[in-house]
Amino acid sequence: MSAAKRNRMRLIEDRLQQIACSPCADGTINPIRKLVDQLPIRPNPDKSFLKLSIGDPSVFGNFEPPAEVKNAVRDVLSGSCQGYEPAHGMIVAREAIARYYTTPASPLTFEDVYITSGCSDALRIAMDCIGTPTKHIILPKPGFSLYQTIAGNRGIPTKFYNLIPEKNWEIDLVELESLIDENTAAILVTNPSNPCGSAFSVKHQLEILSIAEKYGVPIIADEIYQGMVFEGESHSFGELSKNVPVLSAGGLAKRWLVPGWRVGWLVVHDRHQRLSAVRGGLVKLCQVIIGANTLIQAAIPRILSDTPPEFYSSTLSRLKNAADIVYAELKGVPQLKAFMPQGAMYMMVQIKVDQLADIEDDMKFVETLITEESVFPLPAGIFGIPNFVRLVLTVPEDILREACRRMAQFCDRHKRKH
Repeated sequence: MSAAKRNRMRLIEDRLQQIACSPCADGTINPIRKLVDQLPIRPNPDKSFLKLSIGDPSVFGNFEPPAEVKNAVRDVLSGSCQGYEPAHGMIVAREAIARYYTTPASPLTFEDVYITSGCSDALRIAMDCIGTPTKHIILPKPGFSLYQTIAGNRGIPTKFYNLIPEKNWEIDLVELESLIDENTAAILVTNPSNPCGSAFSVKHQLEILSIAEKYGVPIIADEIYQGMVFEGESHSFGELSKNVPVLSAGGLAKRWLVPGWRVGWLVVHDRHQRLSAVRGGLVKLCQVIIGANTLIQAAIPRILSDTPPEFYSSTLSRLKNAADIVYAELKGVPQLKAFMPQGAMYMMVQIKVDQLADIEDDMKFVETLITEESVFPLPAGIFGIPNFVRLVLTVPEDILREACRRMAQFCDRHKRKH
């Protein structure tokens, strides 16, 4: 056999071996899905399984969008929204979003709006467009784990600033400022917060903007829970900013309770045209998937205009009531410390592991709690903070009370004997 034929045979044999995974795919890790998929889920067969883990308000059927939102989608079915539209969104939908978020201090036009396939896609596009393998993005800790998924997938380096539990999860501003250097691409902020359920005061938002302005750093604002504040005012970073460019990510998923509809948006606040090059990049990145769901896009003008104010206030009242219930139920449990949220749909609860026997961290707490009590909160280690759990507040009241009762029994049974 000739050398050429032997080489060809070896090449064929090599190609029949295991196919390698690309670095892009291999570097893509979603911590929540990884945990849920790998955590040993062995509930107590004698007790109903109570899931307080996934932030989907539609799971239990007790939180529904209003009839006006459903009717808006139903009525566009007979229209011409079956084909392709501009990849960065229908003009009528972008105009409606611009009107919805315009304030006297921050006027917007449809050219400031980019429609995406959910808020997560908006965050991906913003991070992709500003971050590079040599320019890092500064993220919150604890923070939504998808930020790391996006950064890891694209090879964007990250740094982390801490949120302070005892100060309603405000940013450690001294630490934040210390992390900024010439290679900082952006600061990412979340307000109101997943996982913390916190809502920054206007004073604190202005302090954050002041630091960003000092160093000329843009802000990526995850504001999917914008407006979902239990008490007081709710302002976006873009509305408050005078000089700092802000890319605000939002969408229909949470405030309108329709996460499966997969329509989000980026709203660009750029009063001094510092993001001119970025805007072109945003359009190109929207073109990767050729645009979001056109049926839902066509319904956006009516969704935003026809949703009754009572729907928003009722949703917030019910979430606040759920937070009050959990806080009251867990207040008397010595081994736990609940932190009262100010908005969104989550509550963080600290686990005092030094007061529990055989429970060394949040993962062990959750695994054992599932096994013994069939209650599944999310261990907050995946958000970057150990020995906390995140509870979802969109759960029906009877399930919330029962879950808290079981958690209290669990802690009493495992309390450390002194």
